[in-house]
Amino acid sequence: MTDGHASTAPHTRPDPPRVAWRKQMRERVIAEARSLAAEDGWDRVRVADLALRADVSRPSIYKEFGDRAGIGRALVERETDEFLIGLAAVLDAHRGRLVPALEAAVAHALEQAAVNPFVGAVLGATRGGTDALLPFLTSRPEPVFSSTRRLLRAWFGETVPRTSEDRRAAAADLAVRLTLSHMLLPAHDPGTTPSHIARTVCTVLGAPERD
Repeated sequence: MTDGHASTAPHTRPDPPRVAWRKQMRERVIAEARSLAAEDGWDRVRVADLALRADVSRPSIYKEFGDRAGIGRALVERETDEFLIGLAAVLDAHRGRLVPALEAAVAHALEQAAVNPFVGAVLGATRGGTDALLPFLTSRPEPVFSSTRRLLRAWFGETVPRTSEDRRAAAADLAVRLTLSHMLLPAHDPGTTPSHIARTVCTVLGAPERD
């Protein structure tokens, strides 16, 4: 028996087996690439090792990603998306509160450098100038730094709408540069870094340094 009304619930068809396998394979390869890069640095990641750990053939990996560089791009895109989602959540949790939000956002980024093994490996290799994964952070179609700047500019537009677009752009750029600098070379007292960067960004915005 039916009530005579057509169901409006969306019906999602499962992926065909070949498509489902391809998605699962891609996820496994990216996950293993992340793990290997965190352990030894991207320079030492080899497709043969990925194939063994992901339990997939090398031809399948090349067909999906094109080459080793394609795996690197996919890995950076995944990490970038996750970082931006986390950053947006932090900013949203402090909506309308400029200084606490900036302090929390900087603290979030610094924490990722400390606890995320992938981010830590990339930053550590950067200090030594050896890791070939770093160029993907700036050469991909939508660089992570540009994405972060755009996110901050949009948030500034909502939080301090009376500031000029030029000020918002300059503040976003400065926030990214200062935070990255402290990720690469932490201060002697890192606990003061979030408030220091927040105050500096507020000065560029021309906004008061209080909540």
